[in-house]
Amino acid sequence: MLLLLLLMWMIAIYAIPQVTVNVTNKSVRETLKEIEKKSEYKFFFNESLAGLEKQTSLNVNEADIAEVMSKLLTGTGIDYRVGENNLIVLVSKSAAKTTSAAVSQQTGRTLRGNIVDPSGEPIIGATVVLKEEPSVGTVTDYDGNFLLQVTGDPVLLISYLGYETREVATQGVSTLNITLSEDTQQLDELIVVGYMVQRKESLTGSLQSLSSDKLKDITSPSVENMLNSKAPGVYVAPGSGQPGAAGSIVIRGKSTVNGSTDPLWVIDGVIVGSSAGSLNPSDIESMTILKDAASTAIYGSQGANGVIVVTTKNPSADKMSITFSAKAGVTNLYKGNLQVMNGEELYDYYSSFSNREEIVFPRWNPELRNSNFDWWDLASQTGNIQEYNLSLSGGTEQLRSLVSVGVYDEVGAVKGYDYTRYNLLYKTDYRPYEWLTIKPFISGSRRDIKDQQYSVSAMYSALPWDSPFDDEGNIVGHYSDRWVNSNSTNYLYNLQYDFSNSTTYEFMGNFDFDIKFTDWLTFSSVNNIKYNNYSSKSYTDPRSSSGEGVGGRINEYRTSMQRLYTNQLLRFNKLIGKHSIGALLAYEYNDYTGETLSSTGIGFVPGFQILDVTAKPELARGGVSEWAVQSVFSNVNYSYDNRYLGQLSLRRDGASNFGDNAKYGNFFSISGGWNIHNEEFFQNDVVNQLKIRASYGSVGNRPSSLYPQYDLYAVAAGNSYNGESGALISQIGNKDLTWEKSYTAGVGIDVSLYDRVRLTLDYYDKNTSDLLYQVPVPGVTGVTRVWRNIGAVRNKGFEAIIGVDIISNKDLLWTVDANIGLNRNKVTELYGQRDPQTGEVAPIILGDGVGIAGSANRILREGLDADTWYIPEWAGVNPQTGAPQWYRTVTNENGEEVRELTDKYAQANQVEMGAYTPKFFGGFSTTLTYKQFDANMVFGYSVGGKIYNYSRAEYDSDGAYSDRNQMKLMPSWNRWEKPGDIATHPIASYNNPSLSNKVSSRYLEEGTYLKMRTLSLGYNFALPQINLENVRVFLTGENLFTITDYSGVDPEIPSYDGKVVGVTTTVYPSTRKFLLGFNLTF
Repeated sequence: MLLLLLLMWMIAIYAIPQVTVNVTNKSVRETLKEIEKKSEYKFFFNESLAGLEKQTSLNVNEADIAEVMSKLLTGTGIDYRVGENNLIVLVSKSAAKTTSAAVSQQTGRTLRGNIVDPSGEPIIGATVVLKEEPSVGTVTDYDGNFLLQVTGDPVLLISYLGYETREVATQGVSTLNITLSEDTQQLDELIVVGYMVQRKESLTGSLQSLSSDKLKDITSPSVENMLNSKAPGVYVAPGSGQPGAAGSIVIRGKSTVNGSTDPLWVIDGVIVGSSAGSLNPSDIESMTILKDAASTAIYGSQGANGVIVVTTKNPSADKMSITFSAKAGVTNLYKGNLQVMNGEELYDYYSSFSNREEIVFPRWNPELRNSNFDWWDLASQTGNIQEYNLSLSGGTEQLRSLVSVGVYDEVGAVKGYDYTRYNLLYKTDYRPYEWLTIKPFISGSRRDIKDQQYSVSAMYSALPWDSPFDDEGNIVGHYSDRWVNSNSTNYLYNLQYDFSNSTTYEFMGNFDFDIKFTDWLTFSSVNNIKYNNYSSKSYTDPRSSSGEGVGGRINEYRTSMQRLYTNQLLRFNKLIGKHSIGALLAYEYNDYTGETLSSTGIGFVPGFQILDVTAKPELARGGVSEWAVQSVFSNVNYSYDNRYLGQLSLRRDGASNFGDNAKYGNFFSISGGWNIHNEEFFQNDVVNQLKIRASYGSVGNRPSSLYPQYDLYAVAAGNSYNGESGALISQIGNKDLTWEKSYTAGVGIDVSLYDRVRLTLDYYDKNTSDLLYQVPVPGVTGVTRVWRNIGAVRNKGFEAIIGVDIISNKDLLWTVDANIGLNRNKVTELYGQRDPQTGEVAPIILGDGVGIAGSANRILREGLDADTWYIPEWAGVNPQTGAPQWYRTVTNENGEEVRELTDKYAQANQVEMGAYTPKFFGGFSTTLTYKQFDANMVFGYSVGGKIYNYSRAEYDSDGAYSDRNQMKLMPSWNRWEKPGDIATHPIASYNNPSLSNKVSSRYLEEGTYLKMRTLSLGYNFALPQINLENVRVFLTGENLFTITDYSGVDPEIPSYDGKVVGVTTTVYPSTRKFLLGFNLTF
């Protein structure tokens, strides 16, 4: 790589910028394009510049630029200026004369200014005119500076191609620092792709970038949930509706059974792990989702599940800009299709039991039909949300800074659940010399979570016949003899005393700097420390149902984490004629240390909340965990005439959680693209962009365990021999354990038509080998599982994005965007001994990921989806007896396996029953902007996929759970009543001796849904009288409706706050939000 950089340097030194061009009867504009294609020169000019359409002929051979421009511009009225880096600015001779004449008649003052883009780079050739007298003006020079003589306090109009025109007041000022915002409809977008920033037109990989404008009205405090329905192939399980709950993301299907499938997050160039942490969504400038090998291979072993690159807002070299935003609103629980019974319905349900004479409730009588307490209403409330963000940004070209603070506070829609987050962000760019930029960066946050309920199950399960209050309105204790279910607990009673609160502090500090050796060779250093401290206290009062048996319990848990990250990177970027070459060479190191401490004590006087008052220690444990990864990598980008594109990346990772036999892994990618629209033979007015792309490469994955290569021993007081403490083996290490490796091939096409229709299509084929998993082993050695590489899985799929500007004029813009992603997953190989007769390897049985006793299993078998359910198959209801039925497999007299019905659950065998991978999913949105008004709607959808609904097994239990309320039957369901009935539900029985609610495909449901995620209405205006550049007032609604046949609360809400998809239990329901807010920019 160093030799390559040296060779490029030598080529650049000796390259001579000569021009050879031969055109006949073409406009000046077209001739300028020809010169750009065939030389190193680039031209900057106002699109409305007179003289550009003049027809001309030009024939020069290896001429210098002065000769070329002299011949080309003769008689056009255009003048030119040549600057550094072969940049040429075209200006009007007549405008310059008019400006000079106007200036000479004025006896006013001098305005000086500097105009830059959002990244602080000077804009060359920007037009600066007086709003009331457009004939008076000038253009910026090569450093973005301008000088203008004016009288009075005029308003300036600043314009440049690709940027939004801006009005600037000059009252009381003589020096102006102005930043122009990019016009995303015109400008060739710059995309941050981790270690590089590339023009969108030059990309060869599959990725999607979302700007802050696309995320501006998102109400979720979770950065993960902001991506829902925004990108094809990116599945977001949004977690529960609990305030502060984060979601889980799967990009292009599941390619591992080794723990989390979450992608890698990179924030401002720093690898931060598998989540965005407590990042404030309001601080985000853009998010880029990297999906294929061309984009992710440079992250090596950390990019197997995809990469999400976040860029936070940067300080601007402009006058001080102040932005303040506020929003507030309400939130309510969304019940979905899960509706529990009232007192009358529940009494009639129990009365229908086939063995109702066995019901032993102490107060079982018809009067219960009139007892109807609404526990859902008691547990819920109208929650409220408040969010405030303040940002200050400004400075000079030499020193500019940004400070941002934010507060988010949510009182949950379920009583006892609250969430508060505080954020601070500070950035500075200091350029003491032209060759040196120093960029310190600090961010901090605090998150407080209040949880007084531990579980929300009581709002579903408590019987409507039982009230938490006595006749005087006082809260009754648990195990009340006033209740039908006298053994149940009054969760409202516990709510008075018990709580579980946690606080998380997160700090990130960077000291980054850039050294500019030449215009084409730079060095960047990123140095980061991240510190995280989590502490929680769980208090269970002696008076509560959970604490009375031990006299109360207090648990305090603390964990701290320190992470050191450094990246040293050398960049080369050079344009040599039509050849554009970029390269980088880097070293990266990531070091993690974590400590945990947990202490529990029992027995204390009610009301005391510190461990010192407990009479007996129940548990004390702690631990230390460490890991490190170091890497070297390189990347080369090449473009010829912006038509033919190529990219190559190489990376070598070393990780501490592999043995010496496989500590290092090598990863690569190669990709190419063809901008057909830039070919001479393809010039037309219909197709603005036509690019085809292809890529192939590899990424890796590490085991979720930190020490799988070592034999581990458990040392504890309970491990004794002959009265002496000892150690017992707890893990057998595997020194030959190697990396999971994914090889992905992909092709894509990008199309733009009439500057109004945008289409992107991608196809990918991803093969992952050496899957990591802890496989079961006989327990004779003292351990039951060992880490091994167990097999291979394949994901292939298709993604599409389409955007259409249906109406686009001065006052009205109506756009529609849609995306779809589909993925097909299959286990292609399992390692191990094959059966000599069938040729198959014995499958691996997995749990559901939740760990519920008697849970639904999944199966890894060659040819099946990696998330295939393996459970007994439900056969419905016997129409004559009303008994439940299942299928079982038996061998007939011919030795053939056949299926037959059985009403004995124990006889039913497990079979493959589909997977919870959706057939396809995506989203669509529409935005309507009329003058200063705008409206936006976002929808999400998913089709197919089997969800196992554990909640139904509890609340649709056919009498198994007589101590809990039950759900109403869906409109398409019915219960068996008499012989001949064709029913979906068997006859119910007290305690359900038929076991009809045991694990089976009965509780597998389709996850198909259509959801309206957000509806936003906004109005924008300015108040220049009080220096308000922009005011935006908006109203936003979230989670407004869901169309689904799923019988639970929400098919999107999986177990464990989004961490286990495909399974639903009784979790905090989803919520519907309505917020009113405003943004102010001074």
